[in-house]
Amino acid sequence: MAGSDHHHHHRASELLQLVHDVVGVVKSGAAGVFRKECTDLVRRIALLTHLFEEIRDFKGREFLNASTSSGSSEPWVSDLVTALLAAKRLLVNSSCAAPVLAEEARKKISFHFQCATWKLEKALGGIPYDQFKISEEVEEQVALVRSQLRRAIERYGSLVTRKMSFHGLPQSLVESGKWVHVVEENSTSKMTDSLPKSFSADDLVHKLQRMSNFRVAESPSLCSTNGTHVDGDEDMNKKPDATVIPADFICPISLELMRDPVIVATGQTYERSYLQRWIDCGNTTCPKTQQKLQNLTLTPNYVLRSLVAQWCIDNNIEQPTGLTNGKLKKSDGSFRDISGDIATIRALVSKLAGRSIEERRTAASEIRSLSKRSTDNRILIAEAGAIPVLVKLLTVDDGLTQENAVTSILNLSIYENNKGLIMLAGAVPSMVQVLRSGSMEARENAAATIFSLSLADENKIIIGASGAIQALVELLQNGSTRGKKDAATALFNLCIYQGNRGRAIRAGIITALLKMLTDSSNCMVDEALTIMSVLANHQEAKVTIVKAGTIPVLIDLLRTGLPRNKENASAILLALCKRETENLACLSRLGAVIPLTELTKSGTERAKRKASSLLEHLRKLQHV
Repeated sequence: MAGSDHHHHHRASELLQLVHDVVGVVKSGAAGVFRKECTDLVRRIALLTHLFEEIRDFKGREFLNASTSSGSSEPWVSDLVTALLAAKRLLVNSSCAAPVLAEEARKKISFHFQCATWKLEKALGGIPYDQFKISEEVEEQVALVRSQLRRAIERYGSLVTRKMSFHGLPQSLVESGKWVHVVEENSTSKMTDSLPKSFSADDLVHKLQRMSNFRVAESPSLCSTNGTHVDGDEDMNKKPDATVIPADFICPISLELMRDPVIVATGQTYERSYLQRWIDCGNTTCPKTQQKLQNLTLTPNYVLRSLVAQWCIDNNIEQPTGLTNGKLKKSDGSFRDISGDIATIRALVSKLAGRSIEERRTAASEIRSLSKRSTDNRILIAEAGAIPVLVKLLTVDDGLTQENAVTSILNLSIYENNKGLIMLAGAVPSMVQVLRSGSMEARENAAATIFSLSLADENKIIIGASGAIQALVELLQNGSTRGKKDAATALFNLCIYQGNRGRAIRAGIITALLKMLTDSSNCMVDEALTIMSVLANHQEAKVTIVKAGTIPVLIDLLRTGLPRNKENASAILLALCKRETENLACLSRLGAVIPLTELTKSGTERAKRKASSLLEHLRKLQHV
């Protein structure tokens, strides 16, 4: 027993050390194009610290299987060590890479990120959580990390130029950077979900070829080695409808099919949104040639855009926005001429970036109006490169311009594809600044934008670490009615992520929620109870809620609240009283039995379950 405990303690400590090593790699500086990939991977791995600490501190024997005596540990331990070591090596290599890589090298590293992400997600799935009595909070945190990893795998796999393969790809191909390119028309997430645990690049190629909505083009080097076909399929390369994206149509930065190509001073062509991001980060060189840019003018490459559009038509490939030669495809399949709209929007974006305060204010107002009207406009405004410019306007001194910029970004975020562009443009820190010091209208819309962006789980982590929660709690306490509601909605969504709950508690959210519960106007009771029900399972929140004197207020709501209020109040009380005999005794002293009994008869189904469970706990307490 002692030897078993010592061994599992040692292996868990080894895992913890690997996590610390991984975090240390990025603290020393991640480079260039892969900074975001490095940061995302490290952030997810860092969240596993609590899991490994609980495994380390566990006093059972289940850590090892029957083969422990021979010195070998459970396969899941080896899988985790392998995955973390692979991630560490990848991060070291990426951190040492040049800021702008050659296309082949960039593809190779991007492919390795896909493999490392998949290995880690698979390893986390093999942990016997029940055997280690892992707490619900930590299990929830690991589930969130796995969800983020799965989405990252899909994202790596959904590039227009996609590097195909996971577990079964021969090491020689991994090292040489050879892979399959896929021209994607629909999401591959359902397809990849149905693959077996061990599969090869060729398995994936065959599966894709059976799907009518995909055209697959293979790299000759994948199919053959010294002229010999790997899978024995002689007709693979001869497939008449295989479509390869012409190299000139692919952005050197994103490796995706260009939709809005622009020319820089060196004569190179890039996708506008990616090149704009490159410049917004303070770079003044050409990403591909590394030559100094004599000017930062982005000239539309209309000829190439027309060629790309025609190529898409010829190959029956729809561009993501449905834009073709200045026409937008409508839901009924017909096209609407929007060339005039495009010209107008681009002119407005140009004015947004101008020096005249009046021009910027007017342009921001018009962008706000256009972005409110339709999804088509939200697509076109983002395509025109407006998002990074609007983000810069969030911190201007002119209040009206700031309000219009915030509201424009809020409107643009409604279109799902724009959320990523807004995050990549670095909007969150500026939104937090608006939340703290903007006009009330600007603060309201900043809170609503934070909510919209936080719908993606990964963004919950980024936003939570930005200082937004403190600013939202302040708005919840001191804002207008609409501001309080927007703040409450954003805080509820952010607190779904376990790591943000402690931040909210330390920001004073419990005091604000109690004030809302006891407000005579009763206008925010629903919101307060909903947020508190999410927080109540957090140990720090339990202590703070009880110390604030919330239990009597909740019992009163059991008697007088609306059905939904009673339901949430009973859920919160149950969370507070689990394994807390003192809190249970408080319920008994305050006469909670009568309203709880009534709730078991007339409440909602969920309320009945919670009330019944509370009454059972109270009965057990009486027999102690």
